[in-house]
Amino acid sequence: MPDKYNVSTSIILSPMTVEKRIEAFAKLGEFLSQFQPEGITRNDAIAMNDMFFDPFNMQIKRASEFNGWFTRDNVLIAFSKWANILNKSNLNKWVSSYDLSKVQKKKVGVIMAGNIPLVGFHDFLVVLISGHELIAKQSSSDSYFLPLIAKYLEYVEPEFKGQISFTEEKLADFDAVIATGSNNTARYFDYYFGKYPSIIRRNRNSVAVLTGDESHEELKHLGEDIFRYFGLGCRSVSKIFVPRNYDFDQLFTAIYDYKVVLNYDKYINNYDYNKAVFLMSQFKLLENGFLMLKEDESYASPIATLFFEYYDDELTLQQRLVDDKESIQCLVGKSDRLNMIPFGQTQNPQLWDYADDVDTLSFLENL
Repeated sequence: MPDKYNVSTSIILSPMTVEKRIEAFAKLGEFLSQFQPEGITRNDAIAMNDMFFDPFNMQIKRASEFNGWFTRDNVLIAFSKWANILNKSNLNKWVSSYDLSKVQKKKVGVIMAGNIPLVGFHDFLVVLISGHELIAKQSSSDSYFLPLIAKYLEYVEPEFKGQISFTEEKLADFDAVIATGSNNTARYFDYYFGKYPSIIRRNRNSVAVLTGDESHEELKHLGEDIFRYFGLGCRSVSKIFVPRNYDFDQLFTAIYDYKVVLNYDKYINNYDYNKAVFLMSQFKLLENGFLMLKEDESYASPIATLFFEYYDDELTLQQRLVDDKESIQCLVGKSDRLNMIPFGQTQNPQLWDYADDVDTLSFLENL
């Protein structure tokens, strides 16, 4: 395979049509569909499989060597989710709301996070599907899959050559920026990129609102929102709001199957460390051996910890959540008033579910 940072210098003589871009990403979806949590099954009818199947398979096997949080199961979950989304029907439905024919190609720098597998893929996709050139600065925590994906796209659609590059240095020679980071790094991004068209993302967390009337199955699905990717994603539920006198036993019972997190040393180490810190600080905890519940007003909880807060009045809580919307990525529950996501669905966004509710494709359409 070519070096992952080898950048093609091919010149594109005419703009690639959006139809060709959609076709290429749909082929990528078919390719990724071979890698499922239930098992990896090679399909020789897939385009470019002879060249790319084994390298992808090798990187999946080695992912946890480079990042202990990237377990085989979590990597394959990420692959399968994108495989399900990347099809012509979804892609056409998504782009149909935009006029990408008028886009004048610009160089778009993207600074990516690395907290969960393929977390930067949506920005990768949206820049390329809009017809712009991508300059990606990846996190060292997740730097192996996207270069492979880029090479796959270049082979199934040669007009992508010269449109995708990766850098380990500071971004340079760009026209616009999309940067994802913490609240601290966002201040740096604002300073450094403020004179360019930009989207700067900050810390956000996801929240669930419980009423006490949830079924066992709904609470079990909430476990997926809490534990998938070990709770490291901005779409992972890190806090719940519960009514006074809530019975936490029903929650602990429903999420018991997620005790498999104890099979991973990094999770256990964080659980033990955070528990020791809480106990030394004499905080009151509820815990079941693999998850701690701590009453706290904050939204961002440490690994292996779920913050909770009581509420007395639903309308007052709804206003609180509206006021704090800049800190919340996903809101989970059964209320229709706040467009809540159903339990178990936070990690299943659609192409048009944009991070921080900022329409990235519209931003790129209008550069």
